[in-house]
Amino acid sequence: MTEEKKIKGNFPNLRFPEFTEEWKWYELRDVIHMFSGGTPPMQSPDYWNGNIPLISAISMHNTYISSSTQYITDIGLEKGSRLLQKENLLLLVRGSMLWNRIPICYNLIDVAFNQDVKGIVVGNKSTSLFVLYWFQSKETFLKSLVTGTGIGAGKLDSETIFSLQIALPNKIEQSKIAKFLSLLDQRIETQNKIIEKYESLIKGIIDYIFRNKKKNVKLKDCLICHSSTLTESEVLANEGMYPVYGASGIFAHFSQHHVNGDSILIIKDGSNVGKLQYASDKYSVIGTLNYLMAKNGVCLKYIYYCMQSLSFEKYRVGSGIPHIYFKDYGKELIHCPEFTEQERIAKVLSTIDYKIIIEKNILGKFYKQKSYLLQNLFI
Repeated sequence: MTEEKKIKGNFPNLRFPEFTEEWKWYELRDVIHMFSGGTPPMQSPDYWNGNIPLISAISMHNTYISSSTQYITDIGLEKGSRLLQKENLLLLVRGSMLWNRIPICYNLIDVAFNQDVKGIVVGNKSTSLFVLYWFQSKETFLKSLVTGTGIGAGKLDSETIFSLQIALPNKIEQSKIAKFLSLLDQRIETQNKIIEKYESLIKGIIDYIFRNKKKNVKLKDCLICHSSTLTESEVLANEGMYPVYGASGIFAHFSQHHVNGDSILIIKDGSNVGKLQYASDKYSVIGTLNYLMAKNGVCLKYIYYCMQSLSFEKYRVGSGIPHIYFKDYGKELIHCPEFTEQERIAKVLSTIDYKIIIEKNILGKFYKQKSYLLQNLFI
């Protein structure tokens, strides 16, 4: 316990009003039991494609786990892995993901887990859900404890984890905190499903409109392709008011703009070639993107949605860094109706797109709310 904690008192910044007792400090080794998993030999088909989920880093993107990308058989479990009964915890302790986040999950069903994951069973001093959210509240600190493996991955040492200090209230207060945060997680999960439904809706409409209609125009007859030579170092050295688009959207602001008006941004170099964005107003783009502007008589937003139905995979060239070129994919035939029809279709799809943006903003606020609560409901 630090001197600061002694002065402040052993209780968090936010608290349910009916609780007044100070929290008690323990080493984490006195609160949890932690053990390792494993992976059955891949060359043994009898060990795989069974009914037991095998949890690895790729399955640990959500707080609550009920499925996996890999499954093993009972024999596979016996020969190479370990079973964690439901309503316990899984902590990733090795992998490149640790440099960005510390995955800690609650298993809703019995699961096996591989050697990069630790199974955690909580003793009688606490509960699985309270410890789960305690780990989430300490994520920034835990990331500072990650060390390298020598091959680019990160690792969390078991002894370091066991020696961490955890403050615990009584079981009733623990339960109330955990229930409160689990309800918020349920709302976040619901919000994600709402977004997935809208994204599925717009994809279905795009597929119906653009893949089942007669293709009568080449893409290059609708668009003018422009290039950029702007580098990331130039942008960061000259900060300003104009947004700069990169592979994942706006990543900085620049002192001047190179584009004024609507354009379709397409990644032309790198692993995400063909990824599309839509930009408006005054802005710049990084050199790994092209910006495509409309020719006369073309509704650019319509073409943007039309391009989402295209596959750019066949236009990829380059053995190292992949590239696509407008001279190649510009020959793609698309369905292009009269301008008024283009506008009508674009308006419908834009309405759904706007709804998705609103729902994602709501989701972002839920995440901010959870982050605030995690920082203030625990010591």
